[in-house]
Amino acid sequence: MPEQQRGRLKIFMGYAAGVGKTYQMLEEAQDLKAKGIDVVIGYFEPHGRKDTIEKTEGLEIVPRKRIEYRGSTFEEMDAETILARHPRVCLVDEFPHSNVPGSSRLKRWEDVQMLLDAGIDVLTTMNIQHLESLNDQVWQVTGIRVRETIPDWVVEQADEVVMIDLSPRALLHRLERGVVYGREKAEQAMQRFFRESTLAALRELALRQAAHEVEHRMHDERDVQGEGKASPGLRKHHKILVHITPDPETAMLMRRAKRVSDFLEAECFAVAVQVSRDLTTLPESDREAINRHLNFARNLHIETRILEGEDTARALVDFARRNQITQIFLARPRDRQWLPFLSRNLVQQVVALAKDMQVVIVSAREPALQ
Repeated sequence: MPEQQRGRLKIFMGYAAGVGKTYQMLEEAQDLKAKGIDVVIGYFEPHGRKDTIEKTEGLEIVPRKRIEYRGSTFEEMDAETILARHPRVCLVDEFPHSNVPGSSRLKRWEDVQMLLDAGIDVLTTMNIQHLESLNDQVWQVTGIRVRETIPDWVVEQADEVVMIDLSPRALLHRLERGVVYGREKAEQAMQRFFRESTLAALRELALRQAAHEVEHRMHDERDVQGEGKASPGLRKHHKILVHITPDPETAMLMRRAKRVSDFLEAECFAVAVQVSRDLTTLPESDREAINRHLNFARNLHIETRILEGEDTARALVDFARRNQITQIFLARPRDRQWLPFLSRNLVQQVVALAKDMQVVIVSAREPALQ
């Protein structure tokens, strides 16, 4: 039998609820159906939007799976039924959604990966604030920490990303008219997330991401056509190292480094240094934090390493030299606990040892005052 061809993924991306992602996705589905293509709705979230609901007319909707959790019943996309039905195209709303505990997979994007592996094309929707590498920037802009995120590599593997744009003022008009939410919820939204300055900042992030997607895909096309081989010496090969510690800001550090590495098309390493040969000498909370950060790095498709050495700075820099690292990302020291006894802090030590590399000191950003 011929090898199963992977399905194509198309993402309709926006910067906020109500810009028209789902509507546009359904409009394309109607066009596909009119052409005789077998298309179904795997998951659709109407949010009470009349115009959007009308766009589902005539489209087959796969029933949701009901899951009991803590005395309540929840409905999730039934990926197994979709697989059995095996349409040519499946619509999946709200790509970043976290499935309720008890589901076969933790995330909806993992359900989508399974459909793609089975050769089913998927149309899906998401907002820019759910992109993992932008999590800290979104928090700084909005003051809201987005919990449901998608690793950047998942979006980068999409065959097509369509940016659905709408001016903040036009979106606010839609909100005021009750097109996006009911009156009470709309008023609450305008007092918090849906402020014009916040929407403008998110829209800028979305447009920058769109420009990056275009550049990334054009470069891939040039490589496929052999055009990228004409002047290899003009493009410096970057490699980035991120230092993993138990500190909670390590996640922020990795997101920042991952975003830079994606823009530079650079390799990225997440490195923890085990000062003692016996990792159990660390407090349990520190061991758990390091393991959590290493797993987070792997989820972002960042290579991980655990080094051994009595001198953390030297171990990091030696590894960097052996692996031709060009940039080292470190968190800015926040308090005296980072200062070794009678010694300079880690940042100062690394800077002194890595004079032939760029050392990037990253500090956490506080949310902007609204």
